[in-house]
Amino acid sequence: MKLSTYHILIIAGILTTMSCKKDNYDEPGVLLQGHVVYRGEPIGVEYNQVPFELYQDGFGKTGPINAVFAPDGSYSMLLFNGEYKFIIPNGQGPFKWKQTPAGAPDTTFITLNGSQQLDIEVTPYYMIRNPQLSQSGGTITGTFKIEKIITDASARNIESVSLYINKTQFVSGADNLAVKTMNGSDITNPENVNLSVAVPTLNPAQGYLFARIGLKIAGVEDGIFSPVMKLDL
Repeated sequence: MKLSTYHILIIAGILTTMSCKKDNYDEPGVLLQGHVVYRGEPIGVEYNQVPFELYQDGFGKTGPINAVFAPDGSYSMLLFNGEYKFIIPNGQGPFKWKQTPAGAPDTTFITLNGSQQLDIEVTPYYMIRNPQLSQSGGTITGTFKIEKIITDASARNIESVSLYINKTQFVSGADNLAVKTMNGSDITNPENVNLSVAVPTLNPAQGYLFARIGLKIAGVEDGIFSPVMKLDL
């Protein structure tokens, strides 16, 4: 059967309309944001190191939406309204995430119907309390307290504590200009820990640095960190 020019134009129009509809789905515009927290207090982590997963059934996608917490423990995602499952995989973060009786990571269910603020509660092994950072005479000093949160059979020792400095706000074991580390076994008073590090020659020069305290837990890949602080030189 031959098709007239008229019929060909009709078919082409239908196909074009279908293609446009396929290509013109609304972009995600619902904001889900919050922090990973302990009793409402944000937990600092290392940049790009502590992941979480978000699942949404349907839409032909069965795998997770993968993301990471920011250094201040925050997260922010643009999504669609709907039902989601939030999971922190086992072994990730300087904290314990809830588990099922079988030992699998448990799930937090999220219903999005408009933008939402949602903090994720976890239980850290330790918390860095009252961190004080200062600069004097080319030396940066950090003083702080250590609170042991998990004290049951799953408790872990402190491997080390460190004072990191860097030229940018990304401050950690992987990103630093200088560092001073103390072994956990050398901490004599967790209520009063002091670390100092000399500021090296800056090239090119700048009139400020960023500093942060980190605590490494024995047998745990990720450390817990104090907030990043900017210090004038």
